[in-house]
Amino acid sequence: MEETMKKTQVSAQNGSEGRSFAAGLNFYKLFWIFMIGCFLGTILEMIFCFVTQHGLIESRSGLIYGPFNPVYGFGAVVLTIVLRPLAHKRDLIIFLFSMVIGSGFEYLCSAFQQYFMGTVSWDYSNLPLNIGGRTCLLYGLFWGLLGLLWVKDIYPYFSKWIEKIPNKVGIVLTWVLVVFMIFNMAISALAVQRWDQRDHGVKADNSFEEFLDKTYPDDFMRKIYPNMIL
Repeated sequence: MEETMKKTQVSAQNGSEGRSFAAGLNFYKLFWIFMIGCFLGTILEMIFCFVTQHGLIESRSGLIYGPFNPVYGFGAVVLTIVLRPLAHKRDLIIFLFSMVIGSGFEYLCSAFQQYFMGTVSWDYSNLPLNIGGRTCLLYGLFWGLLGLLWVKDIYPYFSKWIEKIPNKVGIVLTWVLVVFMIFNMAISALAVQRWDQRDHGVKADNSFEEFLDKTYPDDFMRKIYPNMIL
């Protein structure tokens, strides 16, 4: 009886240890998908810029620290949640769903940034079949193709890779990155807001705004956000 109980306890411990911290589609898995999307989206856009603009190397980051763009990160999370249940469907159905979801998400991000921060990071007004310059057919097609590749090939690969990270390392590293990204997004938003204020002739009226002016001057901000419209 005692040996049976010991075997049961060992079995339970092994089962607990064998389950990945990012199994399924929990917070940890989604956060890592967010980080991967932030990074890969930035790199792909830089490559696209390099190819289409005759070798121009230009920042496409959405944050001050690191090659990360939260638009692509959140986009990857949304595509993962919505498209995963459709992974067994025909490619055309996945493509169309991804096209609509990606275009809608891009439109909402643009509207949110303009209305709440007073800035614009992209403007497709010069492209055909655009909606308020916030999204257009061309980039909708890109979203469709990206979503199809994501759910069929990219996500399954990274999902398995994430689950191979040791549990203790994965949990600690996740929360370190969570804190880093919260700080990165917050300071980036504040620096952009202060940049916009300087552009409109608003002087710093407290020590924190003076810190932002000194640490993130106009020249620095233009390098990070070369296409931003204030």
